[in-house]
Amino acid sequence: MEVITENQPQELRGKQVAAAIMEDNLCRAEKLTAAGHQPTLALFRLGERPDDVFYEGSILRHCERAGIKVLHTVLPEDCPDAEFAARLIAAANDNGIDAMFFFSPLPRHLDEPKLRELIPAAKDVDCLSKASAASVFCGDDEGFAPCTPAAVMEMLKYYQVPLAGKKAVVLGRSLVVGKPLAMLLLNENATVTICHSRTENLPAVCREADVLLAAVGRARLVKEDWVSAGQVIIDVGVNADPENPGKMCGDVDYANVLPKVAAATPVPGGVGLVTTAILCRHIIEAAEKAAK
Repeated sequence: MEVITENQPQELRGKQVAAAIMEDNLCRAEKLTAAGHQPTLALFRLGERPDDVFYEGSILRHCERAGIKVLHTVLPEDCPDAEFAARLIAAANDNGIDAMFFFSPLPRHLDEPKLRELIPAAKDVDCLSKASAASVFCGDDEGFAPCTPAAVMEMLKYYQVPLAGKKAVVLGRSLVVGKPLAMLLLNENATVTICHSRTENLPAVCREADVLLAAVGRARLVKEDWVSAGQVIIDVGVNADPENPGKMCGDVDYANVLPKVAAATPVPGGVGLVTTAILCRHIIEAAEKAAK
């Protein structure tokens, strides 16, 4: 673990955080496999969306490194709703499968809300179903938090960012990041404010935070006049960089914000590197529960 110092702004990079998680993942997976239960993921992709294909490659590489078996299914984009539902039901009922995951959003002709509910909470390693979301809201360990908010919390833990009693401002209220992240921060006794497009005096609210977490999906929204000295900035956004075609940037104007604050995560190189390692951890935790 690393401690944030007050001497100079610190880049909170995800590489070493992900490496520590993956080392633990491999150890736990090897122990399970030696006992006759190899962690197994049923992975589904529909169509050829470039971002899905990119993320899929990362998942496959990480699972291989962690000793996780992947049952990989690729279906055409026009796959009928009934066919995909049948495949999900089969995976849900297969005791040899510990975890299930499909890339979202699904093609528009599919009833995604209904399909999400076909994944049992015990196998729902990225919080696709309402039952898993309820677990996050209730603060129990029966379900799994979405991997990105869980990665944010792991980053904060690794860099020993204090949360109890601190003001945490979350920019964004999505079900994927903003809302579950707020619940996880509350579980650590932070005082949480959720902001959105209708929040009044948004820059002023952001400046009051001890920890500012940006998850709105707007390139470089957070400018240097939105932040203040001593803050920790966690950038969850991944956007096409309007100033550098073909490259990505976060929701924070990183180059101009970092000199003003105590620490911040870069994009790329920050939270995103930890997300897939967390997915592997969730798969192994699902396998450990199943093995019991």
